[in-house]
Amino acid sequence: MRLSELSGKEIVDVKRAERLGVLGQTDLEINESGQITALIIPSVKWFGFKRNGNEIRVPWQHIKKIGTDMIIIDIPENQIQ
Repeated sequence: MRLSELSGKEIVDVKRAERLGVLGQTDLEINESGQITALIIPSVKWFGFKRNGNEIRVPWQHIKKIGTDMIIIDIPENQIQ
């Protein structure tokens, strides 16, 4: 799958039923061989202002499904950074 095919998809946490962001507004962590190892999702913005300075790191193995409009993740609460 190409990065252009991922761009614009909503990222949704299945456990919290919460929209975390849109790929394109997130950063990608890429290893030396060019594989994506994690999504780095910035803190939620409210009317354009950051609510807090934290970010969520989602390891690639926690991505459960990539659909046509969204990416479903399942990340344990104790692993949210």
